[in-house]
Amino acid sequence: MEKLMLEDFTKFKFLSGLKFSPSGSHAAFVVHRMDVEENKYLSNIWVLDTKTKKYFQLTSFNEERGFVWLDDDYILFAGSRNPKDKEKAESGEEFTKYYKINIHGGEAVEAFVIPKKVTEILPVDDDTFLLIALYNVNKKDLEGLSEEEKKKELERRKEEKDYEVFDEIPFWANGEGVINKDRGRLYVYKLSDNKLQPITDEYTDVYSLKLNKDKTKAVFIGKSYKGKMPLTSDVYIYNLKVGELKKVNKDSDFSYRYVDFLGDKIICAGTDMKKYGINENSKFYILEESGERRCITPELDMSLGNSVNSDVRYGSGFSFKAEGDYLYFIYTERYNAYLNRINLEGKIEKVIDKDGSVDMFDVCGDNIFFIGFRGLKLLELYEYKDGQEIQITDFNEWVQKEKKLSKPERVEVETRPGHFIDGWVIKPVDYEEGKKYPAILDIHGGPKTVYGEVYFHEMQYWASEGYFVFFCNPVGSDGRGNEFADIRGKYGTIDYEDIMKFTDYVLENYKDIDPERVGVTGGSYGGFMTNWIIGHTDRFKAAVSQRSISNWFTEFGTTDIGYYFVPDQVGGTPWDNFEKYWDNSPLKYADKVKTPTLFLHSDEDFRCWLAEALQMFTALKYFGVESRLVICHGENHDLSRSGKPKHRIRRLKEITDWFNKYLKG
Repeated sequence: MEKLMLEDFTKFKFLSGLKFSPSGSHAAFVVHRMDVEENKYLSNIWVLDTKTKKYFQLTSFNEERGFVWLDDDYILFAGSRNPKDKEKAESGEEFTKYYKINIHGGEAVEAFVIPKKVTEILPVDDDTFLLIALYNVNKKDLEGLSEEEKKKELERRKEEKDYEVFDEIPFWANGEGVINKDRGRLYVYKLSDNKLQPITDEYTDVYSLKLNKDKTKAVFIGKSYKGKMPLTSDVYIYNLKVGELKKVNKDSDFSYRYVDFLGDKIICAGTDMKKYGINENSKFYILEESGERRCITPELDMSLGNSVNSDVRYGSGFSFKAEGDYLYFIYTERYNAYLNRINLEGKIEKVIDKDGSVDMFDVCGDNIFFIGFRGLKLLELYEYKDGQEIQITDFNEWVQKEKKLSKPERVEVETRPGHFIDGWVIKPVDYEEGKKYPAILDIHGGPKTVYGEVYFHEMQYWASEGYFVFFCNPVGSDGRGNEFADIRGKYGTIDYEDIMKFTDYVLENYKDIDPERVGVTGGSYGGFMTNWIIGHTDRFKAAVSQRSISNWFTEFGTTDIGYYFVPDQVGGTPWDNFEKYWDNSPLKYADKVKTPTLFLHSDEDFRCWLAEALQMFTALKYFGVESRLVICHGENHDLSRSGKPKHRIRRLKEITDWFNKYLKG
């Protein structure tokens, strides 16, 4: 077997978008792969026969990232197979072209074109589609304009590219760019007369769109606002038979996070955020059409969704799915992501409870398939049947067969009386007892996420390069309830203590780590904590701060979530809690730093904006600390997970070279 190489991740396959056909006879999913030369991802739809378990590639144009089933034989997907489409898009014209293809053979044929950028589409019948498309009140609709009017509007849009005008917050969003006045608007599209009818108003943002079983009603979550996006939301029902839109809920101080039909009832998940703030775990409710809301899980303290970190994902899929008498959902417990289901009485049952990560799934009758991580295997498709998991695909099996990997060793550390945290140590590949090795402490983002035992490429690569790698889930992490996750107003205190006590434990119990050659790195919250650590201790010989926060004042005023995330997590605003903001900012302690530090940031990271890295880097240079800043153009907060292939290679090389310089000499 060979040593793992830095660029091996460019050969991985990434699976997403799993969906059953209406009868469950087939399932389709998307397979993504990297094209390093073109510096992009290639995506195609694959189809699985659920009886024979044979699967095959259906499309080959390399741009098919989303799809819906029209019936058991046909799939509808968005794409662009005409060179002129690119010219139209570059001119500022927004549209989404749909194709349909028979899974049993034949070429894809053009079905219809929606004159907007569609984010989600649901077929109602052969002639009717319900969809969410981007709408901006500042852009004149091209539909219905004469050619001359259309030309003028496109010229105006072209001229406007030289300017950015903001009049609301958030004005940009990570991974999306400028979103000022953008809304996901609900429409009905009729194929027969090629008409697009708006259902919601110009200022309501729509998400979590679901149809009932007979497709006569749609339910969705909406946020209607001008000036400042609220944290609260509303639930709406649209009656397709009579064309009536109705707001269901009576409350105005609740955050609805998921909504669906379960039988003839509306089931939803959400929170009032009153006790634990914006990160408070959701509970399940039944929402009557009369507006009455009833909690069916009053004692629930569970993190809904998947918080398990990995750097070898691309794409998404179902985290919730109503089927029969149950709503199936993924949840995070400790350091694993499992599958549960709940009925209308609030009874929760475990469905898949094997350690690892269920990333996405689909259910059709008794059939359950999921895409997930098992052990150190990368993402594959599995069937769950009669309590057993059966691996279906083997896209990434070569990694297990050809590469040397190091299994994480779990440790449980008591960092203060009665307070235990989960942690792991990865030994160097070809580890020799008695030999001294350098080590890297890796800190996760969030902070309300978790590390687990699934494959993490950067860690496995560092192990192959002769490093111990150790990581943990300090207080503030997910998977252990609200109390454990709640570090509002405590950033840099009890979480810092957990991480330092964990580091002490690892160095005491893994004697072959050279304590004089230990580095630290992390991204997002992990970047904040890296900045904090180097201002409070000199024990690390090198640091790499990624997509970090250094100053809570600028994080508040420049980022897509700052105006609500920072007051919630730090406490108050810069005007009523000035000292707290500064005392909890790593920048305050930059004059104490002695650790050589590399800063990595992307110029389109609107979650933790570039100013965060610039300030900390400037401070270290001002005080004479060895430091380096690498800015990646055209990337956002997710560079390490979904950035362009060449940029991801450069990122990992920069980090490794920095540690090699200071930890290997």
